[in-house]
Amino acid sequence: MQKAINPTETTVCVMGLGYIGLPTASVLATKGYQVFGVDVRTDVVDTINQGKIHIEEPDLDMLVRSAVNSGQLKAGTKPQPADIFIICVPTPNREDHSPDLSYVEHASKAIQPVVREGNLIVLESTSPPKTTDEIVLPLAVPDGLTVGEHVYVAHCPERVLPGRILLEVVQNDRVVGGVTAACGQRAQEFYETFVTGDVLVTNSVAAEVTKLVENSYRDVNIAFANELSLMADELEIDVWELIELANRHPRVNILSPGPGVGGHCISVDPWFLVHCLPNLTKLIRTAREVNDSKPHHVVAHVAELASKFGSPRIGCLGLAYKANVDDLRESPSLEIVRGLKDQSVGELLVCDPHVRSEQFNEFPLLPLDQVLEESHILVLLTDHRQFRKIPRRTLQERVVVDTRGVWR
Repeated sequence: MQKAINPTETTVCVMGLGYIGLPTASVLATKGYQVFGVDVRTDVVDTINQGKIHIEEPDLDMLVRSAVNSGQLKAGTKPQPADIFIICVPTPNREDHSPDLSYVEHASKAIQPVVREGNLIVLESTSPPKTTDEIVLPLAVPDGLTVGEHVYVAHCPERVLPGRILLEVVQNDRVVGGVTAACGQRAQEFYETFVTGDVLVTNSVAAEVTKLVENSYRDVNIAFANELSLMADELEIDVWELIELANRHPRVNILSPGPGVGGHCISVDPWFLVHCLPNLTKLIRTAREVNDSKPHHVVAHVAELASKFGSPRIGCLGLAYKANVDDLRESPSLEIVRGLKDQSVGELLVCDPHVRSEQFNEFPLLPLDQVLEESHILVLLTDHRQFRKIPRRTLQERVVVDTRGVWR
């Protein structure tokens, strides 16, 4: 019989110290676990060991500094023996939208030499169906250890929102999928030591698909709103007013359109289902195509406006995929700026107060005051709070493209 999990007597090795891994590692450290974080980037490891952070997330800097200074959190480039292993590495799409699981494969192989009897291995990376069973299990579990008896393997997808990660990693309900029933129970016991929400147990494939379904549902609904915005443009009506009026119906709740869909979840996860079951996911595929096409419509609209100027200066406000974060992953805002640059529609003045120059050097980032003063056209791409506060008088003196509907 397995000994009950006591945080102060348990070691955890977190593979991957990005947007999910580092917050998870720091939260576990504050709960009493001895945590060793692993990342392939030496600069990330060095930064964390100095008690600093390399990503932007509210209050994460204080939590990491406290965890490192207390000795509860350390980082390195190679995994160490531990009681619990958590894999939080990227699972991107390739150019053809097929899943790239090389990071999961590498992390699984890396921990295999240090996995011992009694260990729990959890894959938190959002993954296509059967990744836990067909990649983590055979690559991470040493020969001679029986899964569900000597070692425990489970999938527990993260369900957090950037900007609220430290709250949601603790407060949100979690879905835990065990490769066996015993694996699920062991993983549930672990998550219940720090999660205040419900921890719901199922099998590993159901847990994987649950996360993909959640984000596919949101993607389909956003695609409907984005398609409405294209229709409204063609009919020369205000899409925001249209949605407000339609939402007065007691059973209608249309979401807001935008420049596209970004981030590492909604823009990526539906493709995992499409790739796995292409003949059964026609609606999901169409939603992805609608949302992926939206940045091209924005580029075309801005280019048309710019053609009316001799030498237009275009202020592009925002590169991150969502408000008040520095996350550039799959960002439609960044895609639009790149599209405008490729088409040479005019001089681009780009501003994003949340993106640091050391993080991004593809083109210069300028202060907001300079962009507002020098631009003929202002394009709102990411609704950061700083952009919401721009005086209406300033906007009235410019040609405005508001892809988020915040300047109405």
